[in-house]
Amino acid sequence: MPKKIILSGGGSAGHVNPALAISEIIRHNLPDAEFLYVGTPNGMEHRLAENAGFRFAGVKVAGFQRHLSLKNIGRNIKAAAYLTTAGHRCKKILKDFGPDLVIGTGGYVCGPIVREAAKSGIATLIHEQNAFPGLTTKLLAPHVDRIMLTVGKAADRLEPAEREKCVVTGLPVREGFSEHKLTKEQARAELNVSGTVILSTGGSLGARAINNAAIELMEWCVKDHPDVTLIHSFGKNNREEFEAALKSHGIVLSDHPNFIVKEYIDNMSACMAAADLIISRCGMGALTEIEAEGKASILIPSPYLAENHQYYNGLVLQSAGAAVLYEQKDITDGLIQKTVSDFIKDPAAMAEMSAHASEQFVKDAPERIWREVKALLKL
Repeated sequence: MPKKIILSGGGSAGHVNPALAISEIIRHNLPDAEFLYVGTPNGMEHRLAENAGFRFAGVKVAGFQRHLSLKNIGRNIKAAAYLTTAGHRCKKILKDFGPDLVIGTGGYVCGPIVREAAKSGIATLIHEQNAFPGLTTKLLAPHVDRIMLTVGKAADRLEPAEREKCVVTGLPVREGFSEHKLTKEQARAELNVSGTVILSTGGSLGARAINNAAIELMEWCVKDHPDVTLIHSFGKNNREEFEAALKSHGIVLSDHPNFIVKEYIDNMSACMAAADLIISRCGMGALTEIEAEGKASILIPSPYLAENHQYYNGLVLQSAGAAVLYEQKDITDGLIQKTVSDFIKDPAAMAEMSAHASEQFVKDAPERIWREVKALLKL
């Protein structure tokens, strides 16, 4: 009988992509495995999972807001109402699919299905991407069978009994970033780009600071560097603001074929492979993919996340000489443009930084992850 596996993670691509990467690891070792992805019906995980060929089951769940306001109180009432039905929905999904293993990769969406599976005696496994475990990981840790970590320091922030379940596996990357990744030349041919290529992204939801940096770089390109290609994603939450900013700066994208601008980049592995330099937030998924591609980067951690964990993620790369790290509060007008300009003038420094990034990549993460999956599947 083929093994059946449920994957769940959502809220942002940083939680979905590790789940997709884990599925690739399992399929490589267990080609007849059957998968079901569980997520919120309207979340981006629905689109990304179905684009990757997964069956999808929806569960209505919402996250609780920690900062109280009238608006957030209303959101919390809605989240509580969803919880009253999520358990029943998850029980039905588990009964209908009959999984041998349930894997959660973070975001509030995976909480109910992983918790219900643990209560039902089904094997459970979660993966924590960051050095500071998220709330969902902390809530699930007492109940799951195993906890996979990207960095060992994350275990220090769990209870002693939970640390015994932890294993450092590194963070899995999607197939496009592993042994089947494109060379720089192949990626540039696929994207039809040349010269100096800069990739800027604030992640799936977007980041105002990085959008502002992208517009600053567009003005710089228009004025002095028409040979530079800029690939940019502005994110799900920023379309109107970004388009208004483009208009206010007099930038018409159709006039500049060297600007490739999208809400979300579906072919991120090709874009990263083609790039000389990457400007990014410091989610561990993005950083691991930067390491896998061996790229120099300018990192701007989000200041809005719990315990400022993105800053500490990015600090690992900066300390290794693999990135330049700027806290958002320290970014002044022209700083990103000047840093990019300095890199372009010194390709040797950019190449050295790229080499240091490659050195940080945990190349045997797939083997480590498969070892944990195999044990829970009792193969």
